[in-house]
Amino acid sequence: MRIGIDLGGSKIEIVALDESGVERLRRRVPTPQGDYPATVDTVAALVEAAERELRVSGCAVGIGTPGSLSRVSGLMRNANSTCLNGRPLLQDLQARLGRSLRIANDANCFAVSEATDGAGAGARVVFGVILGTGVGGGIVVDGRLLTGVNGIAGEWGHSPLPLPQAEDLPLPACYCGRYGCVETYLSGPALAADHLRHGGRALDAAQIAQCAAQGDAACEATLQRYELRLARALGGVINLLDPEVIVLGGGLSRLQRLYRNVPRLWAPYVFSDRIDTRLLENRHGDASGVRGAAWL
Repeated sequence: MRIGIDLGGSKIEIVALDESGVERLRRRVPTPQGDYPATVDTVAALVEAAERELRVSGCAVGIGTPGSLSRVSGLMRNANSTCLNGRPLLQDLQARLGRSLRIANDANCFAVSEATDGAGAGARVVFGVILGTGVGGGIVVDGRLLTGVNGIAGEWGHSPLPLPQAEDLPLPACYCGRYGCVETYLSGPALAADHLRHGGRALDAAQIAQCAAQGDAACEATLQRYELRLARALGGVINLLDPEVIVLGGGLSRLQRLYRNVPRLWAPYVFSDRIDTRLLENRHGDASGVRGAAWL
């Protein structure tokens, strides 16, 4: 039995998978806001309760988190759930549960899930993309997560958007301290901000998509800008990794037009006369991250 935890900003989710990947248990509770000790207690209590219910003990446990572990200090870093930053999350949970754990960035967990038994199953190289409140990425090669020597493999959201055009300027400021990061153009809030900046109304991503489908010209223009930016950014990923499959997750992955339009737009930015990379929607929906944590 494998247990996965998705430690999100608003909810903490647990799943238990048997050896065939069949879900045996899933629970979701609110995240204690801004309270690190309570967060550790909640995660540990979820694991202990799941093992009691399933009448097992000592299960392998994987944790998907915002941010990542520093290779220097062993402490959490770069988490938008800021109460985790600078904290020894892995050590505290291992001490509390009395076993070794695996921990990975939530986008990495998403990539593992979709490469293992999701949309990218069977592909040698899978790039998993989160397009949500933030933008993240994860790389799986031959079924194994690639983390990198610095622990930042796949941190695509904080690379610069390639080939900025006039409508991309001025470069937006990112919370990481840089300007023009992919996340500042391709996240859900970035899509809404771009629409407002170009003279539209204050609408969220879902409303923009709905209005575009109903013939709103300004919303359609916003989505076309978004698709071209996504195509440029993914073109760079294809040049670097040459993945068989790119799987989209997060709220914006529900925009079905992305799967039709973006592969038609990325060709000028890919250094090949033929592009066999497939752009696919995730198979496991909002459960993909927690399933990937279990597969760690």
